[in-house]
Amino acid sequence: MATPLLGAVAGALFAAVGHLGWRNEPALALTVLVGGAAILGGVAWWIKRFGVLGLPWLRAQSSNLVASRGNPSVWLVAHLDSKSQPIAIVVRALGVIGLIVTALAAAVAGAVHVAGADVRWAWPWITALGVLASLPVAASVVRSRSPGALDDASGVSTVLMVAQSLPQQLALGVVLTSAEELGLAGARAWVRGRGAAHAINVDGVDDEGALRLTWTRRRPTSLLELLTVRAGEAGVPASVGRLIPGVLLDGVALADAGWEVVTVSRGTLRTVARIHTPRDSLEQLRGEGIALTASIILAAITTSA
Repeated sequence: MATPLLGAVAGALFAAVGHLGWRNEPALALTVLVGGAAILGGVAWWIKRFGVLGLPWLRAQSSNLVASRGNPSVWLVAHLDSKSQPIAIVVRALGVIGLIVTALAAAVAGAVHVAGADVRWAWPWITALGVLASLPVAASVVRSRSPGALDDASGVSTVLMVAQSLPQQLALGVVLTSAEELGLAGARAWVRGRGAAHAINVDGVDDEGALRLTWTRRRPTSLLELLTVRAGEAGVPASVGRLIPGVLLDGVALADAGWEVVTVSRGTLRTVARIHTPRDSLEQLRGEGIALTASIILAAITTSA
């Protein structure tokens, strides 16, 4: 419930800021904006990093599945749980980006207004845009109406195929996390107290589209290069980029703990539109992309060993 609550509070904050600006109180509007954004950001950061494991309310229990041999330098990761939401994941991400952009615009408008410029006309627009951007975030309630074939049975299948195919003499670590869809709780609980290592997180592998390699915090250069080269050898186009704001994956939890992590996914815009919906079923998934992605990851790991 934290994400919907933060979205609702963000909408109320922009309404208050816009109202103060419209009343020709730009200094107070700027103060409320900066203070409110700092509080919201701090609360969101604390809940994400610590509260998801430490807050005593609405608790539930689940288990990660972990197996290893030797001393693994690279762990394979995928999550076991699934969820549905009333809005598509890409819409929620756009809402988060919209909140950030609107906050920057409000800060500029407030500074210019304080300096004496007549920008009173801008405040209703700031209110409208801020409230509009907050709606998909506030609507991100968790339900259980998605079979989760793509997100993330496909990732689990890919990881298990790689683990099964790796030579027995190679060190191997596999963690299948629970509660990824609830603030990355499983990954955060598992990584707590562990020394930093490398991980390949597999989250959403469709039969069509390019291979997508995403990362956050420290760029995992060696893993990215290995996976990109192996994808090219397999004839699969690969794109590399930072994870966009508003999208939470197990790789984020591991990166927060100092790990170098690449999240591997494959698909198209139609793929993204299926995630967290009842249409994310086996009828939409042949499994060809799973086998191909597993072969790419396998080649990358065996090359680095």
